[in-house]
Amino acid sequence: MTEIFSMPARPLRNSAKALIIENGQVLCTCNRDLLGDFFLLPGGGQNHGETLADAVVRECLEEVGAHVEVGHLHFVREYISANHELAEYDDTIHQIEFVFTCRLKEPVHTHAAVGSDAMQTGVVWLPINQLQNYRFYPGSLIRHLQNFMPADCSCVYLGDTL
Repeated sequence: MTEIFSMPARPLRNSAKALIIENGQVLCTCNRDLLGDFFLLPGGGQNHGETLADAVVRECLEEVGAHVEVGHLHFVREYISANHELAEYDDTIHQIEFVFTCRLKEPVHTHAAVGSDAMQTGVVWLPINQLQNYRFYPGSLIRHLQNFMPADCSCVYLGDTL
């Protein structure tokens, strides 16, 4: 009789992201790695017992120093690290990202940000019509943002995309 041993499965990780657009620009965190600057929507991991909306509010306060009003869910993306460029460093991540439109309830106060990520160097507004000129992740979101209609309440499932 053959015994089959398996590694314990790592849990899926939910991540709640804020899509904040003003005057044709999107609010991003600026981050730096060995290749230089890259840009992400503010947000991060959902804590146990926390709603996705509460996670967005907490993450925005931590990363951009501002309270937000959470709107509609617009995009859902899966990130399976084994399928992407960082697989050689860590191929065990499976994250589901929920992107909500949000509205700033106050100006951004980066000095009030209390829990920015280790690679985060700041906060920046990037022009949506020029996002392809930046290391913006996920890149597959760029074309959706460039055609984004905030009044449209439909949700787009992006799948496991770069």
